[in-house]
Amino acid sequence: MRKEFLIFGSPYLGEAEQHEVLDSMQQAWLGTGPKVEQFESDFGQFKGTPAVAAVSSCSAALHLSCLALGLKPGDEVITTAMTFCATINAIIHSGATPVLADIDPATLNIDPQEIVKKITGKTKAILVVHFAGRPCAMTEISAIAEQYNLKIIEDCAHALETEYKGQKAGTLGDLGCFSFYATKNITTGEGGMVTSREERLIEKVKIMAMNGLSADAWKRFSDGGHRHYFVNDIGFKYNMMDLQAAMGIHQLAKVNEFRQRREHIWRFYMDNLKELPVTLPASVEDQTRHAYHLFTIRIDQGRAGMSRDTFLQEMIKLNIGIGVHYPSVPEHPYYQNTFGWDPEDFPHARKYGAETVSIPLSAKLSDRDAMDVVEAVTDILPS
Repeated sequence: MRKEFLIFGSPYLGEAEQHEVLDSMQQAWLGTGPKVEQFESDFGQFKGTPAVAAVSSCSAALHLSCLALGLKPGDEVITTAMTFCATINAIIHSGATPVLADIDPATLNIDPQEIVKKITGKTKAILVVHFAGRPCAMTEISAIAEQYNLKIIEDCAHALETEYKGQKAGTLGDLGCFSFYATKNITTGEGGMVTSREERLIEKVKIMAMNGLSADAWKRFSDGGHRHYFVNDIGFKYNMMDLQAAMGIHQLAKVNEFRQRREHIWRFYMDNLKELPVTLPASVEDQTRHAYHLFTIRIDQGRAGMSRDTFLQEMIKLNIGIGVHYPSVPEHPYYQNTFGWDPEDFPHARKYGAETVSIPLSAKLSDRDAMDVVEAVTDILPS
């Protein structure tokens, strides 16, 4: 057993990030400023679009994207039954109503056929989630959106490097939303980004992220001269700080290096866990690029001889950090009470949510760490 606990999703931060944060502190420019602008520019180049907006979190990005599309009470947004609550909450906070569709049991992404079943005259948008870094079936989903005149928001919290048929995640729909939370593929501690093919949508996002003001703070107080501002809308305090962007600038520069490391660990897990009584992730589809954000194994009690929750506790006893991504959305009491959702109506999401375990996968993991994970899983499960 490991002597030290292996933290799940621990970020890999280097000296460059530390020096950049210290530079912000020494300059006493902590809020939204030139480093946010640089991070936005770098991210836009990475994604191949100049229309980007840095915000305080992916939750903020999703909320602002819903508002930028003009979603309002009475509108419906179809989304997946397998996601983090922020996806659902963003729709609710916009005033619209979330409508759930079940997942494809192999890819764990929203099933296009299930989307079609949920479309009504009130449907205005589809909010897809590229789960664990695997792209959704965007050819089919885009065709559905075009047929029914629907907008598409991409939740790319897991999908920083994801590509689908040569197109980058975040550029496949009308708006893309990214996360830089501590466990994500690159981190700013907290933070998010919105991308779009349309400048007007990003301008709306930027205004709404800064309390609805007509000019952001750093332009008002920089050496370019004072600018008066006006409140153009009722916005939110969703802006990113330079302290966050200072990390992001250097994290983004290492994005491909980090992905290569995670891919190496992913393949190590696939090779060394394949003989165990668990279900491993599906193979990566042709013409796609997986972001390798999560490595999930499924613990079916009939095959494994133990429940998922027993397995979780045994891993922790062996000093291996784990995650659960996620219980299906209808399992949560608030959504059941508010929308009357029954988990049984989403059988694939419900079954996956009851069996899933995420084992450590990050650029910070050493080969010894990865071996410790494999040895722990092997020790716990019957051969």
